[in-house]
Amino acid sequence: MRVLDDFIECENDVHLDGRVALVTGATSGSGLETAKKLAKRGARVIIASRSSAKLSDAKAEIIKSSGNENIVTRTVDYESLKSVRNLAHEMYLFETRLDILINNVGAIALEDRLTSDNLHLMMQVNYFGAFLLTFLLYPLMKSSAPSRIVNVSSLAILLGYIDLDHVNDVGFPTFTYYANAKLASVLFTVEMNKRIQGSGVNVYSMDPGLIKSKFFRHSNNTFWRSFLNGVLMLFGRDPVRTAAMPVFLAIDPGVSNASGKHFRDCAEFYSSWFAHDPVLTKRLWDESKRLVGITPEEDWELHLRPTLA
Repeated sequence: MRVLDDFIECENDVHLDGRVALVTGATSGSGLETAKKLAKRGARVIIASRSSAKLSDAKAEIIKSSGNENIVTRTVDYESLKSVRNLAHEMYLFETRLDILINNVGAIALEDRLTSDNLHLMMQVNYFGAFLLTFLLYPLMKSSAPSRIVNVSSLAILLGYIDLDHVNDVGFPTFTYYANAKLASVLFTVEMNKRIQGSGVNVYSMDPGLIKSKFFRHSNNTFWRSFLNGVLMLFGRDPVRTAAMPVFLAIDPGVSNASGKHFRDCAEFYSSWFAHDPVLTKRLWDESKRLVGITPEEDWELHLRPTLA
């Protein structure tokens, strides 16, 4: 690694022939660039998003960029836990292995309401959906070990707070939910690492920094939508460079002993004092399982491998 333009260079020469990677939220921005980088290394890349049309366009772009035609699209809508379960079911149905899972889905300024799963929309899209997908796919990743999970978080975790009695309450500012959800993903990373140590599956969280994107596109406030998107486009990092970070965590041998850690710019980075509270991380894990409705058949903590209906 070397410093280049105030950014730690994350590239390496690891090839991924015969490996399978799943990237969520991969139809644009850094998610799309992440999928391209994995494809260029020879992986079978599965991209998942809710728009079939965008998935088709992204697939074509990845193939053109990488020359790798082993690209698969899967539809998933994180607003629906049933849709997340369907994606997991398809993975077990069509894939014999899963070496890399990159949880890249993230959104802000969504509606202030509960979903049909009785979870707050912002919390479900930014945290609970990824928690459920990761939990369900863990047995497949364990059978493919060594394998890695990368949870894309945010610097916003520094403003997050986990109150398990009010985690899905309606009526808080949208950024509050975003910060809380991204903090939850870091705590989930820490707790999962404790529970799967020795399995051959590593799990990491990371802060990508500001990225050039239209991240605030869902905002109903025209002024703030234009202003904040303008700030990102002016000061944000190029998605191509940003995508090097999750790929680094997914493949680099140098972090093989750093499971459960939080990263920024391909180096360990401070996350939050909450991550060092074992009571809180355990409570969040248990409550997350309850809220997403993990069944006894799905619960690998009770059974070796879940049966997905």
